[in-house]
Amino acid sequence: MPEWHTLLLMTQELPLDTVIRHRIRGLRLARGWSLDALAARCYLSPSTLSRIETGHRRIALDQLVPIARALDSTLDQLVESANDEDVVIRPQPEHTPGLTTWILSRERAPHGVSVAKMRITSEQPRAAAQLGVHPGREWFTVLSGTARLQLGERTILLQAGDAAEFSTMVPHAVGAHDGPVEILTILDHDGERAHLHASDGARLP
Repeated sequence: MPEWHTLLLMTQELPLDTVIRHRIRGLRLARGWSLDALAARCYLSPSTLSRIETGHRRIALDQLVPIARALDSTLDQLVESANDEDVVIRPQPEHTPGLTTWILSRERAPHGVSVAKMRITSEQPRAAAQLGVHPGREWFTVLSGTARLQLGERTILLQAGDAAEFSTMVPHAVGAHDGPVEILTILDHDGERAHLHASDGARLP
């Protein structure tokens, strides 16, 4: 497997080499295994395994594969990059008239939830016919400014630090009151379709 040999040679000269050693030791300790116990499972001597964990021995492919198997892991998982791209989300703003949205969750799962930050500048109250209705519940908290929640025939003002949770079977819309407002909202699948995927003309903040 020349591609793995190349990858392992690269990792020997990068901080990832240290990460791999820490992963091996961490997985071993999480299982409550001694060096002897893991060494027996991957057919290495305890001294060899100790030198691998402590960085006193170069990691070879023919050692890493049985170590990964013994730890109920995979070679890919042990050598995956240690950068922050699997953790850090860098949302890009999506603009529609009166609304800017940042999606803060990595994936929009079909049956999961999406987290979004919204900056709403539109202060015009919506007519009853324009209020959104869809299955589920919705939650948001106000980060700054004052939000105007239209919920059926009610109008509720929420200040920074306030939160709202309500059934989305009630006709609803969120707008700004006396200046822009920023909210953090959690949307289920139906709420995401209604608020994030609607056309510009029908999209509801």
